[in-house]
Amino acid sequence: MESTTRQFKDNAHAARRDAQLQDALNRLGHGFPMKRLQAAARLPEFEALRDRAREIKNHVLENLDFYLERFEERVTEQGGQVHWCTDADAARQTILKICRDADAKTVTKSKSMIGEEIAINDFLEDHDIDPIETDLGEYIIQLRREPPSHIIAPAIHLSMGQVEETFREKHTELPPERMLDEPTKLLEEARDQLREKFITADVGLTGANMLIAETGTNVLVTNEGNADLTYSLPRVHIVIASLEKVVPTLEDASSILRVLARSATGQEMSVYTTFCTGPRRADDLDGPDEYHVVLLDNGRSDLVGTEFEEMLRCIRCGACLNHCPVYGTVGGHAYGWVYSGPMGAVLIPGLIGIDEAGHLPNASTLCGRCESICPMRIPLPRMLRAWRRRQFERKATGAAGRAALKTWAFLARSPKLYRLIMNVGVAGLGALGQRRGRFRWLPLSHGWTATRDIAAPAGDTFMAQWRKGQRERHQ
Repeated sequence: MESTTRQFKDNAHAARRDAQLQDALNRLGHGFPMKRLQAAARLPEFEALRDRAREIKNHVLENLDFYLERFEERVTEQGGQVHWCTDADAARQTILKICRDADAKTVTKSKSMIGEEIAINDFLEDHDIDPIETDLGEYIIQLRREPPSHIIAPAIHLSMGQVEETFREKHTELPPERMLDEPTKLLEEARDQLREKFITADVGLTGANMLIAETGTNVLVTNEGNADLTYSLPRVHIVIASLEKVVPTLEDASSILRVLARSATGQEMSVYTTFCTGPRRADDLDGPDEYHVVLLDNGRSDLVGTEFEEMLRCIRCGACLNHCPVYGTVGGHAYGWVYSGPMGAVLIPGLIGIDEAGHLPNASTLCGRCESICPMRIPLPRMLRAWRRRQFERKATGAAGRAALKTWAFLARSPKLYRLIMNVGVAGLGALGQRRGRFRWLPLSHGWTATRDIAAPAGDTFMAQWRKGQRERHQ
C-alpha cells in the first residue's frame, strides 16, 4: 500500500467535509465502545487479565529470538515450513514462489493487516494470480479498490447504499431487478459469489492473531468462518505474520484471547477461534497438503530495546481506534497507510520513518483514552510524545510550532510571569466573551473554530481558584 501519510492534513480536511463518512464514524462511536464497556463489566477479572496479557508479551519481547526459533522447530516437526523475511519485498517474493510452485491461479485470503502492509494483492495481480478477499468487509473494499479504514471493520466507512451500488456495479451477471435493501441480502449475495471461489482456490493465505511457540500453531480469530474455509480447502496454506505475534504456550494464547474479543467487539469470544498446526496428516479428513509460515520483520526488530518496544505488544483489537476522538473525526483513510488511530500514529513512524509519517504523532489530543482501554496497557500517549520530541530535536517541526513551544517553555520556567499572563488573558477573554459566552473565532485557533465554538472563560484561572479555596479552608 502506497503511503500518503505526508498528506495527513489534507486527508483529514477532506474527511471532515465528507458528510457520509461523518455519519458512519458517528455510528462507530456509539457501537464498539459501549459493547467493550459492557463486556469488561461482565468479567470481574478483566483488569487482572489485562495485567497478565501485558506480562506475557513483555516476557516474549525479552526472549523474542528464543520463542521464534522454538516456533520454527515445532512447525518443522509438524511438516510445515517457516520462511524468514526481512522486508515487504522478501515476503512478496516468498509468497509468489510458493504460489508458482503450486501452479496457483487463484488465492483466497482472510483478513490480514500484514497482507495490506506488503500490498500482496496488487503484487499477485501483477503476476497473473487472482487474490480473492473472503472477509465480507475486505471483499467489499477490494471490489471498490480501496484500502481498509479500520483494523477489525475494514468497510466501516461505507453506508449500506454504497455497498449495494458496488454490488450492482460489479456483479453484472445477476438480475438487475434483484432486491438489495437489507444487510442479509447483501451478505447472501457475497456468500454466493465467494462459495465457488473457496472450493476452487489453489492457495489459501491467512494472517495470524497469534503464533504459539509450544506447538507451532497459528491462531485465527474471525466472526464469519471465512478463515477456516481459506486454510482448509486449498492444497496450500500460507500464514503471514509479523515477528511479535509469537506467544509461549497454549495457556498464554488463551489468556490473551479472553481480552481480545472483549476489547475489539465486546464479545465474550469471537464466533470462530481456530488453531491450525501444520499440514494435513494421514488420518485427517481435510486440511492443506502444504503449510507455510512467512515471518515478516519489516522494521519490527529495530523497535526492540527502544522506547517504542511496548508498541509490539499490540494485538490489533482496534479498541484505541474506537475510543480515539481524532480517529472518530477523520476515520482511517486520513492516516494514509495500513494502520490508523493511536496505534497507527505510533507504529507507522517506526516502520516507515518519522520523516514520512511526521504528522501522525501530532494527530492526537493526548487525552489518554487509548491507554486506559488498551487490553495490553500500551502507553500510547507516552510514545506519541516521544515521537514529537524526536521531531523537535531534529528540527523537523515547523518554525511556528517550534517558536510556540519555546515561548511556552520560557513561561513555564517563570511561574510568576506565567500566572500574570494567564490571569490577564483569562480576564480579557472573559470580558470579550461575556455577552455570548463563546467565541466563533480567535486568532491562531482556526483548527478548532472551523467546526466548533470556544467557550469563553467564566471565572478565574484554575490555579487562582485553587489558591482561593486553600485560603478559605485555612481561615
